[in-house]
Amino acid sequence: MKLIKNATAEKLRGGFYTPEPIAAFILKWGINGSSDYEILEPSCGDGVFLEQLKENNHKFKSVTAIELDEVEAEKAEKIKLNKKNVINTDFHLYCNETTEKFDLVVGNPPYIRYQYFQEEQQNEAIKVFNRAKLKYSKLTNAWVSFVVGSSLLLKEKGKIGFVIPAELLQVSYAQQLREFLAHFYNKINIISFEKLVFPDIQQEVVLLLCEKNGSDSHLIEHLELRDASDLEKLDVNILKSPSKKIDFKSNKWTYYFLEQEEIDFLEQIAKKRKVPTISNYASVEVGITTGANDYFTVPLPVVEAYDLKEYAKPMVGRSVQVNSVIFTEQDWKLNRQTKAKAHLLVFPAKEKINGHKGANSYIRLGESMGVNKGYKTGIRDDWFVIPSIKLSDALFIRRNNLYPRLILNEANAYTTDTMHRVFMKKDTDKNAFIASFYNSLSLAFSEIVGRSYGGGVLELMPSEAGKILLPYQTDNADLLATIDKMMRDKKSIDEILKITNKQILKDGYGFTDKEIKLADSIWKKLSARRLNRNKNL
Repeated sequence: MKLIKNATAEKLRGGFYTPEPIAAFILKWGINGSSDYEILEPSCGDGVFLEQLKENNHKFKSVTAIELDEVEAEKAEKIKLNKKNVINTDFHLYCNETTEKFDLVVGNPPYIRYQYFQEEQQNEAIKVFNRAKLKYSKLTNAWVSFVVGSSLLLKEKGKIGFVIPAELLQVSYAQQLREFLAHFYNKINIISFEKLVFPDIQQEVVLLLCEKNGSDSHLIEHLELRDASDLEKLDVNILKSPSKKIDFKSNKWTYYFLEQEEIDFLEQIAKKRKVPTISNYASVEVGITTGANDYFTVPLPVVEAYDLKEYAKPMVGRSVQVNSVIFTEQDWKLNRQTKAKAHLLVFPAKEKINGHKGANSYIRLGESMGVNKGYKTGIRDDWFVIPSIKLSDALFIRRNNLYPRLILNEANAYTTDTMHRVFMKKDTDKNAFIASFYNSLSLAFSEIVGRSYGGGVLELMPSEAGKILLPYQTDNADLLATIDKMMRDKKSIDEILKITNKQILKDGYGFTDKEIKLADSIWKKLSARRLNRNKNL
């Protein structure tokens, strides 16, 4: 986390300005032939939306542009556009004080984290959330409160068109926003891009186009384009009739990258085939939080140099150190021989070290490096004593590339917060549990419940991993050795699934060939979309 004093002015302002094709398209969609709209731009920056109103000769009744930064507000003020009013103030404050209502709100709200908010902004943002009957948290980003506040400023019938982070679709802090939008609006269109719109900040964005019209329907549609230039050829009229029903129970919108048949399948299959989840058989927790992985995780030469053998525990900290689904003691020894960081230093309380020269020397080294003053280490009684040292039955990779991996911890190795710890419940067969994960349905749900980033990485947090469907059967234990050998032999996941899908899904849970094919196509569609992000950077 950057301190405010170290953050750039651009970061503090959240100012990553909108490409002209995007601003032009949002206005074209929003106005769509009307001439009497009252328009609001809640964070106008240097005025790209105002410029596009002017250049495209849009007719409107009035446009109000809000901008906190005085210099940018002055730039916007200089744009020669009739019936405009530029106000140099904070949008949250404006939202809470104005009595005006608008037909259309457009913009690219700032992407500012909570810690970069001024105190007054925080207080006003909380008021916005309270008015919408939403809970405000320290994880909230400014763009969320801008979307909520803008929605509150619409007339009984109105639209918003925003450029916002693709996080909207998947992150937990935006879940209540998704629920709010689903109930507040009757039509929602989401446009995403294969290529990054803002490559300099590696931020994947989407266009959020919402309309409320007073009807009882709540529909949503997703459309993906190659890049922003494709918007010029896109007919806005196709966005008038989104076709997918919004699932108010769904906590992520990744679903809507799929067709309605695929969505229906995912929503119904768990109940239809009585498929449990990972959390039915195990609990998933974050890995050990050392507070300073570079200091507490060490290779063998460091253990030997400081004579730390009695404090050095086996560990695995990186996915590249595990090339299979069973992490054995032999695997750990091979990692250690390659001088990987294969040891976790687990020191006891200071009085129990008993004058151990090597340990005391290494602790002094940490203090000379300032490790003892870290955010986590600084609040401990003894800064070098790591809490919550527990061995887990299995490991779940936190950030994944081609597909997520659940690994049997046969080596009894510890892991840091780069992996999650999986503790199996009583009577759960460990081998069956691990093997049961490797099927197309579980992989598809991993993509649904996880979140992806601009580089194509799939991240799953413990609560998300627990929601993955797991077609567990004790007979699946027989598959584990086969899966492990195939992975070690570098067989593709498709080759593995040809074997596992039949036993796990078809024989174990009665899936039809059509259902298996559908689950597999859903997984491939979602994973391919994610992985393409890496190719299009």
